[in-house]
Amino acid sequence: MASIPSTQKGVIIEKTGGTEVLQYKTDLPVPTLAEGQILVKNEYIGVNFIDTYFRSGLYPAPHFPFILGKEAASTIVKTGGGELYGLKEGDRVAWMGDGAYAEYSAIRAAAAVKVPSALSSKVAAASFLQGLTALTLVREAHAVQKGDWVLVHAAAGGTGLWLVQLLKSIGANVIGTASTSAKVELALSAGASYVVNYSHEDVKSRVDSLTAGRGVVAVFDGVGRSTFDLSLDCLARKGSLVSFGNASGPVPPVAIARLSAKNARLLRPSVMNYIVTREELEHYSADLFGSIVKDGLDPRIHEVYPLSEAARAQQDLEGRKTTGKLLLDPSK
Repeated sequence: MASIPSTQKGVIIEKTGGTEVLQYKTDLPVPTLAEGQILVKNEYIGVNFIDTYFRSGLYPAPHFPFILGKEAASTIVKTGGGELYGLKEGDRVAWMGDGAYAEYSAIRAAAAVKVPSALSSKVAAASFLQGLTALTLVREAHAVQKGDWVLVHAAAGGTGLWLVQLLKSIGANVIGTASTSAKVELALSAGASYVVNYSHEDVKSRVDSLTAGRGVVAVFDGVGRSTFDLSLDCLARKGSLVSFGNASGPVPPVAIARLSAKNARLLRPSVMNYIVTREELEHYSADLFGSIVKDGLDPRIHEVYPLSEAARAQQDLEGRKTTGKLLLDPSK
């Protein structure tokens, strides 16, 4: 194993704001290990909306300066003491935690899993957070069954494409929404049954037409503020509105009595609370990686950006200029 340097490249924030607060540094200290941690050299880093929430202040950063980033595919270069769950130096791992926008990260061994030999590090990084999010949503937030009618907002986005592929594998009837013809075609190619181009089509009317006025049994809504009312309108009686993101801003407070008109369920889940235990993380990771290897599920990588261009990656993500997954390469 190569020697570990004392400094590294990374992206930090010292205050919240727009992408101008992102600072690319070349002299950050390589972190030291605490009990139960491993030091990893990141190969590919996932870019997610949650990164922009911490940057903007929607979610509070635990401290400043703060290294952004919640996931990566990496190689273990050093291990600390304590329970390591069988992980050792040289293992390729995928992980979720803090501090991914850097060459090296010190992470809890409990939050990392081995990447199967049949899977590249690029695919693992592109799949982990969004794939686990989508998988736990369709398994636990609302257990979708074959033949169910389901609505997926932003169906050509990173998590949206995962949801479409997983729902197709279950045998659900998937109605997606997208804003351009190109995004409509991408969502259809991923397995959506129908995709509504909301730039010129009325989503509610299309849902009513497709479901004979009954509505959908579940809406998976990662958009937030701008789609919440529409999502509730599209639900069938006893349906589930699964609100899992804030791409358009956080949903304002909701009067709970609104749910009684349809006996609707409203959930605001987080993937992290579905994989709290080691057993849950290993179960869902094996499920996800197995689906990629055996069933050909595709993370649809949009672009790999140099780590030094993390600001451009976040601008593209927030500006709805992307489809699929965005990655950072810390070697550039």
